[in-house]
Amino acid sequence: MADMFMAPGKIFSGRGALEAAKETFHTMGQKALIVTDSTMKKLGNLKKLTDMLEREKTEYAVFSDIDGEPDNKMVEAGITVYHRENCDFLIALGGGSPIDAMKAIAMLAVCGGSPAGYMGKCVDQKLIPMAAIPTTAGTGSEATQFTIITDQPTQVKMLLRGPGLMPDTAIIDSQFTKTVPAHITAATGVDALTHAIEAYTSKMAQPMSDTFALSACRRIFENLRRAWAHGEDEEARIQMSIAALEAGIAFNNASVTLVHGMSRPIGALFHVPHGISNAMLLNVCLSYAVKGAPERFGDIAVVCGFAGREENAETAAQKLLNQVEQLLQDIEIPSLKEYGIKYEAFMKAVPKMAQDAVASGSPSNTRRKTGIENIEQLYRRLW
Repeated sequence: MADMFMAPGKIFSGRGALEAAKETFHTMGQKALIVTDSTMKKLGNLKKLTDMLEREKTEYAVFSDIDGEPDNKMVEAGITVYHRENCDFLIALGGGSPIDAMKAIAMLAVCGGSPAGYMGKCVDQKLIPMAAIPTTAGTGSEATQFTIITDQPTQVKMLLRGPGLMPDTAIIDSQFTKTVPAHITAATGVDALTHAIEAYTSKMAQPMSDTFALSACRRIFENLRRAWAHGEDEEARIQMSIAALEAGIAFNNASVTLVHGMSRPIGALFHVPHGISNAMLLNVCLSYAVKGAPERFGDIAVVCGFAGREENAETAAQKLLNQVEQLLQDIEIPSLKEYGIKYEAFMKAVPKMAQDAVASGSPSNTRRKTGIENIEQLYRRLW
């Protein structure tokens, strides 16, 4: 059976990527809406972008209210600004939240309605042009056909999908990642690692996604500790940015599995950033999933240098799990308790979280059979 492979139409990466991409903005439209957050303004990253646009005589407006993970209210406010300012293309600057919000704004600008109306549907319409400039090395949203928007009335993190949501241009410039603090470097780096491991071990994996996933795993294990401990290490930052892009391309074409399915409900109900909730789940979920595909987990261990090709799959896979556990300890990923989540509240939420996880569809991509009861047990094992 043939596989389809998707990636952004243009990718600029490395030092000076923003400057290299300047001509592209002329082809996208007359006036951009920049979707970003207040941190990008404070750090001066927004000014770097707007200075370039002004030199190129490209008009723009700014919507900088994506403070926190995007929800339907933020998206609706953004579409109001888009229409009021008579914009005709979008640029997202920031982590996964501004990029996800940009995709939803583009969707509503063309298709109308509300984000909740697209839950479970495929967004395959041609949307307005989008450029994504990630400032964290983790989400990979700049290279995917997915966006995650929280529906405030139901407190559900909605996974919206479709080829229309793929950005036309991705700009991966290391100058924007140097200001990222260590705890965010850790969370986003583990998010990228989760994307890569889940893409490779997904039922939906294909040869081309495998190539990107394995490369991302190797880069992350080699560079995440350095980027976390030494934020000024430009080479480590560049390698992590490339790894996040590779992992995004991988899971865009192979899908994610159990960790992401269980992570979104934790984020929605307890307001835990996506990368951290992934990291909290990683050990427990991988220890469960590995029994369904030890050879796939073993492959990752071999590529990353943790096991030899002569070792059996189960032994190699366990070495990978040991390395994941050590990495999480080294970069100080907090537990649920350390993050401030109360035991009683979490246990009370387990049935709803399990239902929401299954409804997302992601756990069904796991190579080990996974139902609601299994997911409830895994949630309880986090304590």
